[in-house]
Amino acid sequence: MISRARAIRILEEAGCAPKVIEHCETVASLAVETAEKIKAKGKEVDVQLVEAGALLHDLGRCKTHGISHAVEGFGLARELGLDPRLAEIIKRHIGAGISEEEAGEVGLPTDDYFPRSLEERIVAHADNLVRGTKRITIEERVTRMRKKHVGEEVTRRVEKLAEEIEEISR
Repeated sequence: MISRARAIRILEEAGCAPKVIEHCETVASLAVETAEKIKAKGKEVDVQLVEAGALLHDLGRCKTHGISHAVEGFGLARELGLDPRLAEIIKRHIGAGISEEEAGEVGLPTDDYFPRSLEERIVAHADNLVRGTKRITIEERVTRMRKKHVGEEVTRRVEKLAEEIEEISR
């Protein structure tokens, strides 16, 4: 797995803004804390993969700050020859996932963007709990989503992911 320093170098070389990199570092810190709690409970989780995936989850923001940053980052990860598991974390980190139908509605290539592996779900959850470089509660995230009129089904998905990760990390 790639090191923290290598992941940050990848973000810098791709042209990610310092504030994007700082956000990724904050998400990685929370994601690693969560993964280590889960591992301490005896669950199988690759903490190094979580850290690298969280650091690189917004790689595509070097090209766009729209929702398609996940697809752009996925493509860049594949071009760089990164571990396919890292590429999948990048692709699947948006909210708590996007269905094929929803993808078409928001202009993404038709695909399944739901986080599947535990590592993917941990990174998506940690990203939901960080705004900029500030950690926020799931209640704050949900309130922001409702103010932005994100669909109730999507909002509920974020809540459900939070409940799941909180349950297995207790």
